[in-house]
Amino acid sequence: MAAEQMADRGEEPDRTPPTAAASAAPAGPEPVQVPPARPLDAIDRDILRILQTDGRASIRSVAERVHVSRANAYARINRLVEDGVIRGFGARVDHERAGQGASAYITLKIVQNSWRTVREQLQALPGATHIALVSGDFDVLLLVHTPDNRALRELVLTRIQSIPEVLSTRTLLVFEETDLGPRPDRPAELA
Repeated sequence: MAAEQMADRGEEPDRTPPTAAASAAPAGPEPVQVPPARPLDAIDRDILRILQTDGRASIRSVAERVHVSRANAYARINRLVEDGVIRGFGARVDHERAGQGASAYITLKIVQNSWRTVREQLQALPGATHIALVSGDFDVLLLVHTPDNRALRELVLTRIQSIPEVLSTRTLLVFEETDLGPRPDRPAELA
C-alpha cells in the first residue's frame, strides 16, 4: 500500500536497508554485540531527525532533504543501523485507540544481581513497552499498556509479583500521555 502511495506521488519505493530488519530485534536472550559507534556528523544527525519524525521516509526523500546522493544516504543509514545507532524502525501507536486503554508505570525493587533474569521475564509480559534499570528508591521502571484496569491488576498481582526476584512493586496510573518525538521547534536534538 505504501509503495502504491509513493508511486502516486512520483517517488520510487526505496526499501529499508537489508540489515535494518535483522538488527531491529536481537535474537535470543543475549544482547547482540555491536561495535563502537563511529562519530556522527551533521548529515548523520539530520538523517536521524528525519527518520525519527517519519520512519517511512524513502531513501530518495531522505537523500534530497540532506542534499546527498541516494547511494550516500543508503550507505549512511545502513552504517547507522550496523553501528546500533538506529535500533529499528517502528510506528508510534496511540495505545488507547489501539484498545490498550489502561497505562501504568510500575516501579520494582528486585533482588540484587537479578537484573538479567528479571528483564527476561518482564520482556515476556503482554503490554510491556519499556523497561529500564534505574538508580534511586527502586531498581526497575516498567511501562505497560493493557486493555483495562482489570487486565492491569492481573498483570501486576499475578504475573509481576509472582516473579521470585521481585521484592516489591508500586503502580503509577497514567491519566494522559504525550509523545515528545522530534519536532522542528527543538533543533538542538542530536546535536
